Amino acid sequence: MSLSSSIALFAPSSPPRTFSSSHSTNNSNTLSSIRTPGTPTSTAATTTTATSSSYFTTRVMPSMSIPSTPVQQITGNNNVPPTNEGTPVSVRERQGSFGGSNKVKILKPFNTANIKILLLENVNETAVTALRDQGYQVEAHVKALPEDVLIEKIRDVHCIGIRSKTKLTKKVLEAAEKLGVIGCFCIGTNQVDLEVAAQKGIAVFNSPFSNSRSVAELVLAEIVLLSRQLGDRSREMHQGVWQKVSANCYEIRGKTLGIVGYGHIGSQLSVLAESMGMRVFFHDVVPLMPLGTSKQVHTLDELLELSDFITLHVPETEETKNMIGEAELAKMKQGAYLINASRGTVVQIPALAKALRSGHLGGAAVDVFPKEPAANGPFFESELVGCPNTLLTPHIGGSTEEAQSMIGVEVSQALIKFINSGTSIGAVNFPEVDLRAIRDEENSIRLCYTHMNVPGVLLRITNILAEHNVDKQFSDSKGKIAYLMADISDVTPEQIQEIYRRVSETPTNIVTRVLY
Repeated sequence: MSLSSSIALFAPSSPPRTFSSSHSTNNSNTLSSIRTPGTPTSTAATTTTATSSSYFTTRVMPSMSIPSTPVQQITGNNNVPPTNEGTPVSVRERQGSFGGSNKVKILKPFNTANIKILLLENVNETAVTALRDQGYQVEAHVKALPEDVLIEKIRDVHCIGIRSKTKLTKKVLEAAEKLGVIGCFCIGTNQVDLEVAAQKGIAVFNSPFSNSRSVAELVLAEIVLLSRQLGDRSREMHQGVWQKVSANCYEIRGKTLGIVGYGHIGSQLSVLAESMGMRVFFHDVVPLMPLGTSKQVHTLDELLELSDFITLHVPETEETKNMIGEAELAKMKQGAYLINASRGTVVQIPALAKALRSGHLGGAAVDVFPKEPAANGPFFESELVGCPNTLLTPHIGGSTEEAQSMIGVEVSQALIKFINSGTSIGAVNFPEVDLRAIRDEENSIRLCYTHMNVPGVLLRITNILAEHNVDKQFSDSKGKIAYLMADISDVTPEQIQEIYRRVSETPTNIVTRVLY
């Protein structure tokens, strides 16, 4: 992207409308009258022409060097803050954060009907409803889109919601001219190029915990199914074969469960397994407080050697890629079982198939695979097909109605908070910043400034805001990106426009927003 190019984020596309500048006493963000140009107003209300209360400026790919050419803004009424020329402005005393009104001001940062949101892969209806209730334009699709169709669609949307099959690669993100935020309605975010998204000022949110109970229950069920060889018995019955056996079938009571990764899923599974009479050990890269009577072991090898069942609950990282291979499987007990409901790249599938066919392992349950079909249908191939006592499921660990509903609520609320008030708490690729609610005052604004993380930026911003009453301010950085939020009171429309102009023209600017 050229440094001199200009892209408006959440830029309104409809013609300007004229709003009354006096606020309703019942809802601080609801303007007391909305009219079309030319409609007379009472003398008690002044008018300001605007399409939106949120203004977004150019994105610049961050680098450690400061560009010599200032970032340019889009010109035109739709992309500059409102002015109030010719209207007398009352002067009020400067107040601190705890002065003035105690009411909370609910920010409505734009004409919400102009915000376009694209939801793919049958995102739960709880999310669709929550986003539509905000007044956004929501387009929902049951399946993932082909890359060429996705590239065309993403050019004009401000927010996209996906699950695990949609790949937001660098190529796709570079076509996203207005995109400001991504919602991953799942645990993982490896389907998104997080670095490119951050460089474009695009925050990415996910739901790391909402489906943990569903996954834990599936794993516990698989432990029972494997120990009784129920997968094989069921298949035989469907084929008309009656095979009543007890050899190599066991109760799980008294058996040892080894959990690799003691996070939200692993710890819940620990409690459930203990309630079934199992002994629980776990391994994690950091020391953690055990739940119940479970115990942490120091090494993965130690866990592999002492466990009857090994279950994996780790993220996809360079350290976890192929972490279970031929050498690790050989260290497991003769007749032990392996369960993987984490990431498909964690286990080397050929090595697992060999261990199953040789009889070294008593069985396995695999819910995730290195390569998964992009759509439902007869597309699945794996070396594990036909292995004895092997349960294969199509990545359904978190696929329950309860989990999808909770994910829909959690991610949609994160998207709404980021769009409406700038809150980035929970973003996986973005500095996490939040401020307490802004005061319910007419002439107060919130500045949200995403910028390159280089020395001298805060000095520039301090100089710009030096003549204004900054109620509160917070800044954080993550890698090459930094994010600042500041609430400013007692500002006139002309001053709002000037703050926006000066901040957005800083050479380190990526995205600037003014909310009020």
